[in-house]
Amino acid sequence: MSQMATKSSINLPQLLKQLLTILPTDAVLYQEEDLRPYECDGLAAYRQLPLIVALPDSSEQVQSILRLCNKISLPVVARGAGTGLSGGALPHEQGLLLCLSKLNSILSIDKELRIARVQPGVCNLAISQAIEHLGLFYAPDPSSQIACTIGGNVAENSGGVHCLKYGLTVHNIQQITIVSIDGELITLGGTGLDCPGYDLLALMTGSEGMLGVIVEVSVKLSPRPECTQTLLAAFDDIGKAGDAVASIISAGIIPAGLEMMDKLAIQAAEDFVHAGYPIDAAAILLCELDGSLAEVASHTDAVYELLTISGVTEVRIAKDKQQSITFWKGRKAAFPAVGRISPDYYCMDGTIPRKSLAQVLQTMAEMSQQYELAIANVFHAGDGNLHPLILYDANIPGELQRAEKLGAAILQLCIKVGGTITGEHGVGMEKLDQMCVQFTAIELTQFHAIKAAFDPKSLLNPGKAIPTLHRCAEFGAMHVHHGKLRHPELERF
Repeated sequence: MSQMATKSSINLPQLLKQLLTILPTDAVLYQEEDLRPYECDGLAAYRQLPLIVALPDSSEQVQSILRLCNKISLPVVARGAGTGLSGGALPHEQGLLLCLSKLNSILSIDKELRIARVQPGVCNLAISQAIEHLGLFYAPDPSSQIACTIGGNVAENSGGVHCLKYGLTVHNIQQITIVSIDGELITLGGTGLDCPGYDLLALMTGSEGMLGVIVEVSVKLSPRPECTQTLLAAFDDIGKAGDAVASIISAGIIPAGLEMMDKLAIQAAEDFVHAGYPIDAAAILLCELDGSLAEVASHTDAVYELLTISGVTEVRIAKDKQQSITFWKGRKAAFPAVGRISPDYYCMDGTIPRKSLAQVLQTMAEMSQQYELAIANVFHAGDGNLHPLILYDANIPGELQRAEKLGAAILQLCIKVGGTITGEHGVGMEKLDQMCVQFTAIELTQFHAIKAAFDPKSLLNPGKAIPTLHRCAEFGAMHVHHGKLRHPELERF
């Protein structure tokens, strides 16, 4: 592997001069006060100033920039809106931050094929707004959809409230165009439902900017359903709510969305947006059903009965579209709402089998007491994608470190019950150690081989997503168990 440029070997004036042959003066940032806004993504606990920032406004400029970086072995980190929560867009102190926010055009909309071609800097919500008059929408809807961009959604394989029925980003894109580290423009996927050869489109989705830089995405558009109905169910025990989720899915009903919030999250959201949530409930479920009028009516009755059997204390059925919007308003605002009740919070992302919801929630409650840190739970209950929010105060010495240890224990619990360390936030910088727990040395070696095939010099987002075997060997008291790297922390729960 080629040696990357070191900070001492970088001639910044020369680099600046070269970049200014590609970009206008206002599209290259290098003064500290200009770099400061780019020092982190949504995981603000990790901060690092980049060496320089480039803001291209065309794929041709991206190609020229990457050719330059490849020539001088300069690390490159691609960035969208900076809403990621795993440190995936954390800058490299010896490298270039490639900000794609200016590539923000919807290039075309094909109503017949139900495809929209967009640039990576287009906001998620902007697509649905642009096609609303056609009776279509773009299904993946992360909580940050008002700000997050499609390029970042592809890089992290984002989901959202509706991913249970409509799938993650990987299920809702048809073609992407990337620029390789050597500046080549490559199209993956196609306009048809299937393409010959290896499924490199799926490989690129969720690759966290490590294999190429996305400059165009063709997204699939879904028809708006004839009817939508939202139910809000309150429970006096969070375990009952978890069991209700399993019952609904086991009955063969696939809601458009099935979300859960615990007591702390309910109270925070209600104080923030006044959605009328029952603040004395231990947990609430939000269940959205969509389809034909007959299908929704039938499923609403069935879900109501299943909730009753599961021990629900109250069920509210939205009487109109406005009340449905109000029900969802609190869930969509849950993260900022929790931010109002704690100086800091650490947002985790792990996925578990639905059958383990009640068990895992109870264990997390025990962990919360053990680490003396409160946890607010807001998550996609239907597909088992947890988002525990660990509350802490960074001004208190040691609290951030304790929050990180609690987060690591939660992720390792997810693995223990048969789940994974991420559902939609990616690995980034945050979960490198947990990758050592989830995957064997052979698997990690294969990941590095794929990375090397696309990026031989390891210039694209280096040091992210895939840990080195040396790091895994050093990861606290690691030992091998049935061919897997395991950690004693797992045996405590």
